[in-house]
Amino acid sequence: MKHTISILVENEFGALARIAGLFSGRGYNIDSLTVAPTLDATLSRMTINTIGRDEDVEQIIKQLNKLINVVKVKDVTVEDPISCNLAMIKINLGKRNKEKIKHLTKGYDAKIIMSDDKCSILRIVSEDKALNTLVEVLKPYGIMEFVSTGAVAIQKGKTVIK
Repeated sequence: MKHTISILVENEFGALARIAGLFSGRGYNIDSLTVAPTLDATLSRMTINTIGRDEDVEQIIKQLNKLINVVKVKDVTVEDPISCNLAMIKINLGKRNKEKIKHLTKGYDAKIIMSDDKCSILRIVSEDKALNTLVEVLKPYGIMEFVSTGAVAIQKGKTVIK
């Protein structure tokens, strides 16, 4: 099962390495990882996406809670969070094909952020499923490069990670 784990961590040297090391030490892959400061500059929020059995991820969370610099850990998967990815896609359709690109990306909330005679770069913020579908739509036109943040997630309602 896919899990999205949110971690509030002190902004200290080595914190990311210790957390990543815990995953690799247990034989788990990190599918995606995002880290950014919070409104409190002394803390950062990490979002880690991984695939594993519920009981294995539960053990990882227990171990994460024991690490120095970790303030709070929560598997937000079970709370049906709102999640999205930021991606940029470079395709083999230049500015002469802007209308075709607009037609292909209609309904995906993608924006052309650069276009020259050889290629165009699109930016999209969406959930995994819509992003994967758009990639499939664009593949026949030649995806030259794909860059993604991986999913970030936030809980619905007034629940926060502090």
